[in-house]
Amino acid sequence: MSSAAWPPQLKEWVAKCLGQMTDVNRAEAQAELRQVISDAFSAQTLWTTDWQAVQLQSLAQKPPPIIANLKRKSAESTSPAKKHKKTLTGKHTSGKESWDLQDQAALNRRAERFQRENHIERQKWVGNGQSSFHHGNSNAHQDMFFSASPAGTWDEPENAITMQHKIVGTCQELFKDYLRLTSEPDPKKIRPYSVLRETVDQLKNRWKQKENYNWICSQFKSVRQDLTVQGIKNEFTVNVYEIHGRMALEKGDMVEYNQCQSMLSSLYDLGLGAKNRDEFAAYRILMFLHGLNRSDLNLFVGQLTSEQKSNPCVLHALNVQRALSMGNYHLFFSLYNIVPNMGGYIMDHFVERERIRALLVMAKSYISVPLVFIVDELAFEKTPEALEFLSSHGCAVFTDPNHPDTEKMFDCKSASAPLAKLMEEKFRKVQIKGAI
Repeated sequence: MSSAAWPPQLKEWVAKCLGQMTDVNRAEAQAELRQVISDAFSAQTLWTTDWQAVQLQSLAQKPPPIIANLKRKSAESTSPAKKHKKTLTGKHTSGKESWDLQDQAALNRRAERFQRENHIERQKWVGNGQSSFHHGNSNAHQDMFFSASPAGTWDEPENAITMQHKIVGTCQELFKDYLRLTSEPDPKKIRPYSVLRETVDQLKNRWKQKENYNWICSQFKSVRQDLTVQGIKNEFTVNVYEIHGRMALEKGDMVEYNQCQSMLSSLYDLGLGAKNRDEFAAYRILMFLHGLNRSDLNLFVGQLTSEQKSNPCVLHALNVQRALSMGNYHLFFSLYNIVPNMGGYIMDHFVERERIRALLVMAKSYISVPLVFIVDELAFEKTPEALEFLSSHGCAVFTDPNHPDTEKMFDCKSASAPLAKLMEEKFRKVQIKGAI
């Protein structure tokens, strides 16, 4: 892995790390430095990692140990004769000490080379005259799905949070399929900010025209990639991830949704996209409930402000959490019928589990219950849907199977054993594709 292929930001970060190393932490820091770069190279994230935010654990500030303080005090109290003897002894360096000095000199030369390369690359980008962007009018829709800032109010990249060494694209093609980066990004294959805005407007129109999701998903991933390699993080970036996240929810693509949700969390933490932050906070709560991830759920809810908790969509998600923690299936399915925004697409993924759980509670509590009661209580739209659900799970047992559907009685005693087995085998653990 040649350092010539490293991005400028990585080179500057390495130079900074080398300058922070001391004789005490050098061996450990060098080993950690090589491992971090090797991992990024293997994961193909050399060009997408924000290296300025990476901190080596071996270079973190540590309080001086008590033993070191005692040694320092002892050294200060050493007699002049001992100091003189120590100085004379120090002139005879061992082979290992000599190697350390040579190694340090090589590292210093490497750091200077990194600095020179950074300076040359900065001059190259300035000389290209491609550091400016043109601001046009936004045609973003104002409905819930495509909710965005008012027309013409997108932050320009120059005023947004960007990478120190920007790559400015020159590609003018509106549509470009997503391809994973395996080498240094080529500006000729990257679309600039103005083109990306037009691309997103076109994609929103095509989505309304029922364009194929797989194609639109690839296009949005390509847009996200172009934003990332250019270091553009502003309100427009937030809107791109929000739109793609909603599309993924509607199509049940939890892999892409989780990737969008993860990036949105980082962008929200930067103070961007406050308009829809509560909407996606509610989605995140529901995703934790779907994955039975109680520890992360409690941590996330504990970080919400009082204002966020009073937001209608967040409050609804918190009530869903309360209903599940109390085992109150009546409250849960009442909330399922009135879920705001697109939270219903997430609840659809675990409503089957909660229906089985509710049926198991009924089976342990009653001798028999009317089928129409199950239809109403578990939020089925029609009786045939409830019958199909019971049959597909092997628990369509009734005390009077020959009676009309409106008069059938669900046999709780006979259904108890298959429901318990189903709950243990199918719903004890949840694996969510793309979960972060």
